[in-house]
Amino acid sequence: MTQNGKRIAFVAGGSGAIGADICRALVADGFAVAIGYCTQRERAEELADRVSAACGTSIAVRCDITEYASVLQAKEEVQNRIGNVDTLVNCAGTEAYRLLCDETEKSIVHTIAANLTGNIFLCRVFSPDMVRMRFGRIVNLSSVWGVSGAAMETVYSAAKAGLIGFSKALALELAPSLVTVNAVSPGFIDTPMNARFSDAERQAIIDEIPACRFGLPADVSAAVRFIVSESASYLTGQNIVVSGGYKNI
Repeated sequence: MTQNGKRIAFVAGGSGAIGADICRALVADGFAVAIGYCTQRERAEELADRVSAACGTSIAVRCDITEYASVLQAKEEVQNRIGNVDTLVNCAGTEAYRLLCDETEKSIVHTIAANLTGNIFLCRVFSPDMVRMRFGRIVNLSSVWGVSGAAMETVYSAAKAGLIGFSKALALELAPSLVTVNAVSPGFIDTPMNARFSDAERQAIIDEIPACRFGLPADVSAAVRFIVSESASYLTGQNIVVSGGYKNI
């Protein structure tokens, strides 16, 4: 916690569409938030400035989650600037929309690193302080494709499925220390990542969604807000699918 008693969250991938909404929501809930970014420095710093001016404390911190040393450095910077992190939200990741036969060794390794290994690095680095404090919240953002799988996204689906399994296993390890670990699996969320779809393709997807609309970043952040709240102390080892009923299994 900060010196003034605020809870402290590190949001990896906080400069992205979903991550940014989560950052804004947590600051509004009274958190001090460190916005983790890899390449989008200006966007992260602008978000931090805007959020801080509006309602609270926010800083931008570079963190390449695929590099263990970068994660260690990010943790040290956050600790020095605002205090010990008690809430970790892992939004960082990358899409991989291609046939398996078009994947290369490099693309496979990168997709797994960005969507699974990097999240494991983050949990490994940030969880010991939570154990020591005997309080913590960890949320790993997976995907509906980690539940059902998707053609053209085989490696991505494998990584996100692995993240769900990792979250469930880590929840068992950390539960005695009063640290919860959960996954959130968004469905089709209307973000720049999904801009590749044509109008016809988007309509076809909507036709498959029982809620009859695309999700918004705010739909995801609403779930995260509850999971990281002090009221959610008995919720752990779960995968919360935020999809409007899309691809329910």
